[in-house]
Amino acid sequence: MKSKEIRELTEEELEKKLSESREELFNLRVQSKLGQIEKPDRIKHIKRDIARMLTIKKEPAGKTRGTN
Repeated sequence: MKSKEIRELTEEELEKKLSESREELFNLRVQSKLGQIEKPDRIKHIKRDIARMLTIKKEPAGKTRGTN
């Protein structure tokens, strides 16, 4: 997910997407430990998306966030 797409989300949508991403990361880690993961590089992408979302979430609200 790109930064521009994240900035266009409302606060509620961002929280929901962040929660879903964290859950997906957990599931991927479990699959990895069990040796059942099909795309191991997906973990890296999810972690980066979560970091991106947290960074944008911490930005001042009026500066870059849309109020859709």
